[in-house]
Amino acid sequence: MYTIPRYCTLEGVAEISGALEGVTLMTLEACDMIQARTRNNVYEIFLLEPQSGRALVRGVKYFAEPREATVSGSTFGGCMLKRGWLGVGLQMEIYANGHRTVTSPLQSLRVERVDLDADQFISTEIARIENSASCDHWRERLSPPQEGLYESQNRQPDQR
Repeated sequence: MYTIPRYCTLEGVAEISGALEGVTLMTLEACDMIQARTRNNVYEIFLLEPQSGRALVRGVKYFAEPREATVSGSTFGGCMLKRGWLGVGLQMEIYANGHRTVTSPLQSLRVERVDLDADQFISTEIARIENSASCDHWRERLSPPQEGLYESQNRQPDQR
């Protein structure tokens, strides 16, 4: 018998994501810029179309020059994705040229709004989120799962 950690279940993810801080892309505007700092790198995301996540992304070797991409959302590193939302403590998922990039966990997010109507380039910070509750904390809190829940038997196929 093996046990599925609760943070890997839909209920566990729902509990965790309510406590994490992040940014919903659809609440931002075209030309807003997100600076996403991970454990290993810094990504600059210039939003072209916030509703779809279409953006110019720069950072790390693959994005050394700004490249058009789709910022899909946040993941725990598995197959569940919270679309259109970047969460501190979670991994960011980016698609560019048919390739999927999953970052290390986000440590902080900074959002800047650019005033295009001004005579000069004016950038105003509209949000800054630091790592307040890491996913490691939640993984520890939600593991092991409650007694009797989320258990499956590792069954061998019938020998015929």
